[in-house]
Amino acid sequence: MSAFDVDAISLASLHQRASAKWRAYEPDVIPAWVAEMDFPLAEPIAAALHDAIDRSDVGYRWIGELPDALASFADATWGWNINPEHVIVLPDVLTSIAQAILLLTAPGDGVVVNTPAYPPFFSTVRDLCGRELVDVPLLRDPSGHYELDLEGLAAAFARPEVTAYLLCSPHNPTGLTPSADTLATIAELALVHGVAVIADEIHGPLAHPGTVHTPFLTVSSGDLTAVSLVSASKAWNIAGAKCAQMVAGSTRVMDIMAERVPLEVTYATGHFGVIASIAAYRGGGPWLEQVRAQIAANAHAVHEHVTASLPSVRFVPPASSYLAWMDFSATGIAGDPAEFILERSRVAVSAGPTFGAGCDGFIRLNFGTSPAILAKVLSRITHSLP
Repeated sequence: MSAFDVDAISLASLHQRASAKWRAYEPDVIPAWVAEMDFPLAEPIAAALHDAIDRSDVGYRWIGELPDALASFADATWGWNINPEHVIVLPDVLTSIAQAILLLTAPGDGVVVNTPAYPPFFSTVRDLCGRELVDVPLLRDPSGHYELDLEGLAAAFARPEVTAYLLCSPHNPTGLTPSADTLATIAELALVHGVAVIADEIHGPLAHPGTVHTPFLTVSSGDLTAVSLVSASKAWNIAGAKCAQMVAGSTRVMDIMAERVPLEVTYATGHFGVIASIAAYRGGGPWLEQVRAQIAANAHAVHEHVTASLPSVRFVPPASSYLAWMDFSATGIAGDPAEFILERSRVAVSAGPTFGAGCDGFIRLNFGTSPAILAKVLSRITHSLP
């Protein structure tokens, strides 16, 4: 069976893990920072990895049927018709972003991002790729809901130095999941202005029940220079296995990427990552459905707790994934609330300022855990506030 007992998850067992999430802080700290869930590995993935170990299959990666497995999953999940010949397998989405920027833009070009933004976007665009970062912040209404700024994107795309847009959909950290109409408008704007779209869709499989994730390439023209970056890593919690997929939006774009992505980069992909990803796409559906239901329930629990016990905190439940973007600016905390929470609550969360300008007073909290552990996290934070 693919189901797991979420109530059996304990801090004692989780502290036995050796990943960064569980080793970066002292044992008395509950980690709720990095985007890594606490749920047990899906049985089909565990079985595939155990089989590989049993046959001593620990060599270099071979992509095998991964493009076909991804295409089948995408068609069944979103009605997205992927040509397996347009799939390039790479170690992770950040590596894929860097390769796309390096190959689709020139040094010094402008790359648009939307803040708050996943912190490694900044260093990848500026430091690794040598491009200029052009910020078009998300719009935030008085209730705290976020939306993409289409007018701001149009103005940025019209700038001569801007040649690419790094779209994060669903968005990290807000959980904003753009509609098909919004994405189609972005595709039209990008085509008019000759801007390449690099769509990070790693959280797409984690859309909450009732939320529709629209893959960008399903609403864009083949004339647009665009790639979609996907992975089983977030949805099935296998980031350490190192495997992502870049899907080219057309044969023309695939020819650019296939000819110029260094072979050495592709071989940094983990062999276990390929094996685990195939197992996830082929047999991980029931496990994923349980996780989607659980994280949606957890998002509701966070919202209920904030409303009842943390009225000075502003939080809008995300439409996708397991990350809570929370505004603590009215709580009376002096300085970075993440530092305060770590010191006083012994809970590790991600610091808002690392997500860009205007994010002082915010934190990102990972609620991809059991209801009992989540309740403990929220209780600790509540009882530590001034």
